[in-house]
Amino acid sequence: MRTFVSGLVFMVLLVGLIALAPGSATAGDSSAGRPAALPGSFTWSSTGPLIAPRPDAAHPIVSVKDPTVFRHKGRWHVYATTANTAGAWSLAYTGFTDWSQAATAPQTFLDTNPNIGNRYAAAPQVFYFAPQKLWYLVFQNGPPVYSTTTDPTRPESWSTPRPFFDGEPPILTENKGPGGWLDFWTICDTSDCYLYFSDGNGHQYRSRTTRAEFPGGFRDTAIVLSEPNRFDLFEGGNVYRLGDSGKYLMLVEALATGSDWRRYFRAWTADRLDGTWTPLADTETNPFLRSTNATFADGQPAWTQDFSHGEMIRAGVDQTLTIDPCRLRFLYQGMDPASSGDYSQLPWRLGLVTQTNSTC
Repeated sequence: MRTFVSGLVFMVLLVGLIALAPGSATAGDSSAGRPAALPGSFTWSSTGPLIAPRPDAAHPIVSVKDPTVFRHKGRWHVYATTANTAGAWSLAYTGFTDWSQAATAPQTFLDTNPNIGNRYAAAPQVFYFAPQKLWYLVFQNGPPVYSTTTDPTRPESWSTPRPFFDGEPPILTENKGPGGWLDFWTICDTSDCYLYFSDGNGHQYRSRTTRAEFPGGFRDTAIVLSEPNRFDLFEGGNVYRLGDSGKYLMLVEALATGSDWRRYFRAWTADRLDGTWTPLADTETNPFLRSTNATFADGQPAWTQDFSHGEMIRAGVDQTLTIDPCRLRFLYQGMDPASSGDYSQLPWRLGLVTQTNSTC
């Protein structure tokens, strides 16, 4: 009996440790084990601005944008792009226990990390690559680059950035027009890892490598979505696994050229990361997320009409980028509708939307 009880206690402890490991569903914010149940149209409720620039004497920043967000060790962690009064782009980190603390949480600027320094850096993505027991920070430095650490709560610990590619893929050179590759997004299945990106010229791309080769070996770059109007497929792409359904969701930012020119998101689904993307909510009249299908909680005024580059709240932290299809939440960048001027000086802030018409 004592041996049985000891074995039972061991198994309980083992299950608990597995549940709390980085990349597990419980390491995130919700369960990943539900089937995909996305509707054909969406409605949302938004907070007011949760994270705004907190400049200091050495960092006269005017915006916080392009967030990547994850839940780890009982706290929220956000990395984001910053722009300063001179138009220079860099990265910042903040962490907090509850969203009510986000506005006052300290912000650490990654140019203080000697491995990052004053280089151009924007559009971060952070995830835990379980096969290597390493965290990855992917961002644009012109081309896509990555840094690694064993502790993403310490922004000073990220390694010197390294490139994913030796040079620009020929298919990008042939199709980018006046644009360039940007907004890089990594996601893996059981055998391969994929790098998605935009060109600002109406194309969404995908490159592939094996999990064993990652982060090297990216090849087979192909166009997976294309539009004749470049603003219909512009930038800010995300891809996620929908629970345990085997399906995937892709979001890409567009500009509403048929009406108010405000930024919004279109959505597609696929059965495989290397499969065909089928429209889900991909028009100005039936968008995934736009000012026309979002309201503001507690009667707050509409502080933004733009719903731009952000990230879904994930169910875990690992390279599968799994989200709970029954509880969609999205941390996005918005700004005062009266704002104008040079893009680098626009006063972007971060807000959070929650889906209000879940079919689960």
